[in-house]
Amino acid sequence: MNNIYPIFDTILGQADKEALLKQRGKVIWMVGLSGSGKSTLARAAENALHQQGKVTMLLDGDNLRTGVNNNLGFSQDDRRENIRRAAELAKLFSQCGIITICSLISPTDSIRQMAKKIIGDNYFEVFIHCPLAVCEERDVKGLYAKARRGEIKDFTGISSPFEEPQQPNLKISTHQQSIEESHQLLVSKILETTSY
Repeated sequence: MNNIYPIFDTILGQADKEALLKQRGKVIWMVGLSGSGKSTLARAAENALHQQGKVTMLLDGDNLRTGVNNNLGFSQDDRRENIRRAAELAKLFSQCGIITICSLISPTDSIRQMAKKIIGDNYFEVFIHCPLAVCEERDVKGLYAKARRGEIKDFTGISSPFEEPQQPNLKISTHQQSIEESHQLLVSKILETTSY
């Protein structure tokens, strides 16, 4: 570390880039169980924001694991590193004034607190709430069935813990609201928090 000389104090700041884009950079950190609707809502929100002329970046957990995080497994240490890297990427995008939507299970409070600490004031947590039984019934990717058969180790909600966020900035219960209602609520809150 002795040979590293950061230049943060000499580069354009977030406010300069937000003024250019006419939007506030923010990280919309969407957490919830597999099958809760995170990716579906994230994609829909990104499309809606794009249609309104907003610059966005969507960081999805599965997509990140095919690239920048492809060397990580699902142990507690690897999960933590997965979130750390995602948070560092999201921070960079948000500092460019980009609305960054992160769709990541983020299973524990300590992991989410780490992400929040890295991202700082740009962090906006959205809990996509859906009971395990409903997510397992949906089983969109067939992962719960595999986890129940013991084919997937350390699967969140089955053999690895999921701690529900206690004070998210926004909670959307996809088992009680339609996709359309959930989508409208999410987009309106994003626009509210990123308006310039």
